[in-house]
Amino acid sequence: MSKLVPPHGGKGLTECLLEGAQREEELKKAQGLKKIEIHPQEKGDLIMMGIGGFSPLTGFMTRADWKSVCEKFTLADGTFWPVPVMLSVGKDDAADIKEGDEITLECEGEIYATMKVEEKYAMSEEDKKWEAEMVYKGNGEDSQGDFLKTALEDHVGVQKVMQRKEFCLAGPVKVLSEGDYPTNPKYRGSYMRPSETRKIFEERGWSKVAALQLRNPMHRSHEHLAKIAIDVCDGVLIHSLIGNLKPGDIPADVRLKCIDTLIDGYFVKENILQGGYPLDMRYAGPREALLHATFRQNYGCSQMIIGRDHAGVGDFYTLFEAQEIFDRIPYATEEERCNVEPGKALLCEPMKIDWTFYCFKCDGMASMKTCPHTKEDRVILSGTKLRKALSEGQPVPDHFGREEVLNILREYYEGLTEKVEIKMQKAASGDEMK
Repeated sequence: MSKLVPPHGGKGLTECLLEGAQREEELKKAQGLKKIEIHPQEKGDLIMMGIGGFSPLTGFMTRADWKSVCEKFTLADGTFWPVPVMLSVGKDDAADIKEGDEITLECEGEIYATMKVEEKYAMSEEDKKWEAEMVYKGNGEDSQGDFLKTALEDHVGVQKVMQRKEFCLAGPVKVLSEGDYPTNPKYRGSYMRPSETRKIFEERGWSKVAALQLRNPMHRSHEHLAKIAIDVCDGVLIHSLIGNLKPGDIPADVRLKCIDTLIDGYFVKENILQGGYPLDMRYAGPREALLHATFRQNYGCSQMIIGRDHAGVGDFYTLFEAQEIFDRIPYATEEERCNVEPGKALLCEPMKIDWTFYCFKCDGMASMKTCPHTKEDRVILSGTKLRKALSEGQPVPDHFGREEVLNILREYYEGLTEKVEIKMQKAASGDEMK
């Protein structure tokens, strides 16, 4: 019997991906169905449903699920889920679709799934604004005052919600493609299904496994967080987002090369595993931290490392809001988890780690809890600060990153013909540090 944390939802891994003869038969049927062009974010969500990463989801959400997730952090049946997973269509396509129909979902000419439409419902501008307020609004400076006005200008996650089309479709899917994630060399073999990571963890004898979420190149703070987790767990999964990011972020192949270099030079390889997952960033801050923990449970991780400004954008969230939200979700306490139907509670627990940095006086990595010195003695580490320095050709401070990694990043930035301005938020600059 596995010693790993069970998949979320109490139903095992709900894998909607068809293979072999079943896939070929469904692909033939898909050719004759009405085709709907989906957004890249919806493509990533589909693949995660296919491989079991979004267990227990087996399709896009109903209106009741959407409303419950926004308000209560649960699906309509009471199972914990932190962010909506939606499929939207324009009014012209919606007019040709009725409940009970089967449709084909494709992206850029490739068929990704078929879907049985069980519900079709309108998604008004007011509905989208309400979702943005409920899911994306935080306690940071940019969330104060007229949140929507600020968010429509500066919050890429809210912008994606507001760009959703006029109708949504709900129903189960049969996934027919993982895209090029399994075969494209730029992903360096990092893409893995939850069944694959679970098998590796079991072969290594791991039971307590921590996940480190990465969307930026791995700097000294990330390295420090991973090593803290290795000391108290059986192993760590360095799990990188290899879907789409916002302009100015560093592409997956460069980030994965940096991580490989760091693992080769500075980790005991038996205690670490690098992996990649196919989602786009939602930039939902605290809510996205909960999503990261939810699908990491499906990958076999019992702990989720949550540091400063996890999955944040701009100054919409306070520094440790993504840690605090774990204390107020449904079934957050052990008593609640014991009294709820098995599988409905989130079991992947947060590993809350304070603001980390390099301190010259301490002569090493430290945190606000361990270092008695002032911010003048510290090198403030953040992915945003690193990207800004490299994109502008500025020198990178000593002890910010390993030199082998910085050389890879310098080579990448030197090869860019177009550069995106990097906005420095307070969390990245160190202005809020005492």
